Amino acid sequence: MVAASPATSMGGQHDGRIIMIVNGQRETLEAPISVTELIEERGLRPERVAVELNGDIVPRNKRSEVMLHDGDTVEIVAFVQGG
Repeated sequence: MVAASPATSMGGQHDGRIIMIVNGQRETLEAPISVTELIEERGLRPERVAVELNGDIVPRNKRSEVMLHDGDTVEIVAFVQGG
């Protein structure tokens, strides 16, 4: 459902789609979704990521309640094990 956007400007809905920035890349959502749904669409393990929405951390217990809107900026950081 998330795809790169050909749009050249942010702001305002475009044909019902939501244009936003995810990890520095402009993307288009075909319909409103929650932060949890965005994480799931990317195939990430929810317990292994941190999410920042418009500069604020989204607590894990609130991710399913927080909906993404046109013009939002999202940063998703995945934690990996290493040595």
